Amino acid sequence: MTTPRSWMHPAWVVVLAAVCAALHVGKIPPALPVLQAALSLSLVQAGFLLSMVQLGGMTLGLAVGLSVDSIGLRRSVLLGLGLLTVSSALGGFASGIEALLVLRAIEGFGFLWVVMPGPALIRRCVPPAQINTRMGQWSAYMPLGTAAALLLGAGVLSVWTWHVWWWLMSGVSALAWWMVWTGLAPDASYTAVQASGQEGWPRRLSQTLRSRGPWLLSLTFGVYAAQWLSVIGFLPTMYAGLGVDKGLSGLLTAGVALANMTGNLASGRLLQRGWQSRWLLFIGFGAMALGALGAFGEWQGWGLPMAGRYVSVILLSAVGGLIPGTLFALSMRLAPSPDTLSTTVGWMQQWSATGQFFGPPVVAWVAASMGGWQWTWAVTGSCCLVGMGLAVAIDRALRVVAPRAEQGLP
Repeated sequence: MTTPRSWMHPAWVVVLAAVCAALHVGKIPPALPVLQAALSLSLVQAGFLLSMVQLGGMTLGLAVGLSVDSIGLRRSVLLGLGLLTVSSALGGFASGIEALLVLRAIEGFGFLWVVMPGPALIRRCVPPAQINTRMGQWSAYMPLGTAAALLLGAGVLSVWTWHVWWWLMSGVSALAWWMVWTGLAPDASYTAVQASGQEGWPRRLSQTLRSRGPWLLSLTFGVYAAQWLSVIGFLPTMYAGLGVDKGLSGLLTAGVALANMTGNLASGRLLQRGWQSRWLLFIGFGAMALGALGAFGEWQGWGLPMAGRYVSVILLSAVGGLIPGTLFALSMRLAPSPDTLSTTVGWMQQWSATGQFFGPPVVAWVAASMGGWQWTWAVTGSCCLVGMGLAVAIDRALRVVAPRAEQGLP
């Protein structure tokens, strides 16, 4: 799969497909104020609508990771994009919260099928010396997709209804399906791939769950994702409560999401230059804790002005972006074996989805209970402390991991 079939390198095809999948995660935040008004949603219901897309990953992330090799990497991406296309199209016809929640869960499964094979596909496309850099680029799919959805959604929702927004996202997924179909070389024979995958899945499952590395990476990803989506997901709602114009709100939130990419890309370059992963994780979690405190903290009614709060959120997102890029790069080293990489990434996605599923409702519950967002920093700060502890454990695991150079891994 090292030779592109089109004008675009296959590694970029994989990244763009993931960006299109991330659009469906990011399409809810700009629509939340509209949906709350149209469907009379409570703040907690809005939180579950935001996080329901993670239900599939929370319950079946590992199972999907195991099945990817049985189905084929490219086929998995195509299947996921197909699910996103159909479920988003049907969501545009929904008239109540119940149907939207069910379809959001289905979109979650589609999202998994798209992003799970990504690292393994990229590893096939690039030489080992480029892996760290490419993993940093890969990890940018979520902030890029989220930012694009926030920017585009603000414009679409100012002119049309939220139903049109859902149908537009369906069309984008269909375009991505065509891009993958024409831009990635076909998988091996389905019969051969399926037989090989079914024969080895119990071994891959056992190796992954008995190894310390996948657990540490997954839990760290979970505490990171919980706070990032909680902050990004509710920013439009917070700004709407402050009377910020809808277009400006979308622009400000998109800027925060895009800032995350700087950390994603920097992580790959810094790892390539010899920076130790534990310091990147420490810096990332430390910046997220300080950023949340500045953005949401209030003392006796006093807090930072709007400009200062926005700079704090930018800090949280930008420097926090070091974390996912570092974790994806470490998955190449801490996966028990080369053929358990998709399974390890599946376990990481399962815990990431778990964090994203529970994070927004918890933050919403705290905000509703306290009459405002001023204690959000306590929730996210707790996640940062856990993340720093896990970073120490990851560093210890790296010290005892067997050399992988003969397997072509960094």
